[in-house]
Amino acid sequence: MTTPDFDHIFGGARVMAILRGLPVAETVRLAERAWDLGIDVVEVPVATADAVPALRAAVAAGAERDRIVGAGTVLDVDQVAAAAGAGARFTVAPGLDLAVADAAAARGLPHLPGVATPTEAQQALRHGLTWLKAFPAISLGPAWFKAMAGPLPQLRFVATGGLDASNAGPFLHAGVRVVAVGSALADTTQLDALAKLTRTTP
Repeated sequence: MTTPDFDHIFGGARVMAILRGLPVAETVRLAERAWDLGIDVVEVPVATADAVPALRAAVAAGAERDRIVGAGTVLDVDQVAAAAGAGARFTVAPGLDLAVADAAAARGLPHLPGVATPTEAQQALRHGLTWLKAFPAISLGPAWFKAMAGPLPQLRFVATGGLDASNAGPFLHAGVRVVAVGSALADTTQLDALAKLTRTTP
């Protein structure tokens, strides 16, 4: 399989907003708020079928502003199909399932699998996956990413799990390309603080 083109999707982005389990209107409102603040990439998890309408609405809103929306918590090939049908531009999973990665690639969707060990990272790399989601990042800690850069410098990491505006900085300074923030967005001040972080972190 070919290497997913997350270089294009993320570009210079340092933060991705994860809008999980929200009503359709709230999903769109927060997505638009994120885009207004310069957080260009949004993920809408679709672990359950009732989340697909929110994904579809966010995709439609993003299309009007040339913004990219992906589907998160994609656990099986059926969810890949649902994500593609809703117009998602990429898929994300909490773990490494190569069948899911292949199903996404077959539909032209870059896939971001979750890893937490060097063995998983190496397995993903052998499969042509160079952008990986490190989960749960807060448990791994910034030092994990610095250590991984030694033997596997070609990997690009999106850190997810337990991150917010107050603790994301050390992960970015450790070499993480993107921090993905979800649960913390229940705090209405987080998007503004994260947007500021993207402007001050090299």
